[in-house]
Amino acid sequence: MRSRTQKGNLRQQVTTERRKRNIIFFTIITLALLYISANLLLSETGIFKYLHLKKTNSGLKSEVKNMEKENKMLNAYINALKEDPFYIEKHAREEYGLARPDEYIFQFQNYNKN
Repeated sequence: MRSRTQKGNLRQQVTTERRKRNIIFFTIITLALLYISANLLLSETGIFKYLHLKKTNSGLKSEVKNMEKENKMLNAYINALKEDPFYIEKHAREEYGLARPDEYIFQFQNYNKN
C-alpha cells in the first residue's frame, strides 16, 4: 500500500492536471469566441457591412420610386405634347415666344428694387 504522502501527492497532481486542462479548454473557447465575434462584426460579410448595405438599399429604393414618379410625369407630358393641341400651343408660346399671326406679345422685365 502506498503511504499517505504518496496518495496526497498523486491527488494533488491529478487536481493540478485538471486545472491546467480546464484553463487550456476555456482559453481555447474564449479565443474561438473572440475570433467568431470579430468576424461577425468586422469582416466583409459582417454585421456592420450588412447594416451599411441595408441603409444604401433603402436609399436606392426611395430614389428609384422618385425616378419612376418623375418618369410617369414626363411620359404624360410627352403624350400631351404629341396628342393635345392645347399643350402644343401652350409649349410653343411659353418656350419659344411664338404667337398667332394676329397677336402681339408683350414681355415685361422685372427689375429688382434693392
